[in-house]
Amino acid sequence: MEAEKELFGICPYTTAQKVLSGKWSILILYHLGKKTMRFGELQRQLPDLTQSTLTKQLRALEDFGLIERTIYPQVPPKVEYSLSDIGIKFKKVLAELAIWGNEYIETLKEKNGVL
Repeated sequence: MEAEKELFGICPYTTAQKVLSGKWSILILYHLGKKTMRFGELQRQLPDLTQSTLTKQLRALEDFGLIERTIYPQVPPKVEYSLSDIGIKFKKVLAELAIWGNEYIETLKEKNGVL
C-alpha cells in the first residue's frame, strides 16, 4: 500500500488504477461521455447503484479531476455533472475498452461452446 502511494502520480498504471478504483467509475464516465447529466439521470442509468455510493463515486471522480460539477443558483438547486477536459480524453480509452470487452465476450462464448 505504501508503494502504491509513492507511485501515484509517477507510474501511469498505478495512477490510472487509483483514479479508476471505484466499482462504478468506468460506467459513470461512460454515461457522462454521452452527455451532461443531473444526479437523478445518472441514477436512472445505474439502477443498481445506491444514492450514497453514486454520491461517493461522483465526489471521487471530481476530486481526481475527471468530472466537473456545475451548480446553478436557483430553487430548487440544479446540479449537473459533465466530463472535464481530461475526462473527455478518457473517452478514447472507453472506446478501446469496449472493443476489448466485446472480443473477450466472444472468446468466452467460444470457450463455453455458446457459438
